[in-house]
Amino acid sequence: MEIPKIKRRTFIISGCLALAAYFFVETKTIAVTRYSIGINNLPSAFEGFTILHLSDLHSKSFGEGQDKLHEIIKKQTYDLVAITGDLIDKDNPDPEPGLQLVKNLTDKPTYFVPGNHEWWSGYSIRESLLKHGVKVLENRAEKFELGQQSVWILGVDDPYLGRDDLQEAMTGVDEVSPKILLAHAPGIYQSVINEKIDLLLVGHTHGGQIRIPFIGALVVPGQGLFPEFDYGLYTSGNTKMVITSGLGESVLPIRFNAAPEIVLITLKGLKQ
Repeated sequence: MEIPKIKRRTFIISGCLALAAYFFVETKTIAVTRYSIGINNLPSAFEGFTILHLSDLHSKSFGEGQDKLHEIIKKQTYDLVAITGDLIDKDNPDPEPGLQLVKNLTDKPTYFVPGNHEWWSGYSIRESLLKHGVKVLENRAEKFELGQQSVWILGVDDPYLGRDDLQEAMTGVDEVSPKILLAHAPGIYQSVINEKIDLLLVGHTHGGQIRIPFIGALVVPGQGLFPEFDYGLYTSGNTKMVITSGLGESVLPIRFNAAPEIVLITLKGLKQ
């Protein structure tokens, strides 16, 4: 029996409204995503070492003072925080949501690399991050030590705008110790593979914000339609890359099948 036109129209409108509501509701739901990453010749002191990876807040607030976000983070166990850019948004360059996030994290070593939105907004948040004890890595590296053992934490300036200089970041870094690189965007991946860096952490893509089941993101910035690198774990040789879908949204305040997330990456040793 044919459905009357009025009922069909009502059904279509109701379905569209329900879908739109879901797109909006998903922006408020924070996922916790975990990875176990094998690292060649990882020093024994770093076995089980866990990195909290955050990215792409885009001046978004999760409750007053970021309390909803902090409640989730407080339940996690981690040893170091890596923030891979775009704490602020060029269309809403309010630094407070980003600063409210970081000020409750710095009881653990916290590292930051800038993204394109920091630069598009004048990068005024930099000094405030430093005052909060955040270590800003712009084409440089720091040796991170536990006892007598160490790994390298490297950071490059925003690859999306071409401010990155991986060779400069590698200055003084030895070939033996494991290397973990923070960058904003995944376009640097091939260079990282060439340099035999163990782990690359990036954001920028937002996981596409809209992900089609079994297909993935339809489009991400800088890669266009059906991007090669949109979300998750990628491996090439001994190099791994983790792309987070981030916390905030860009352009449109919607998400589908790509919830905001915090990422926990636990290191485990691999022997060659």
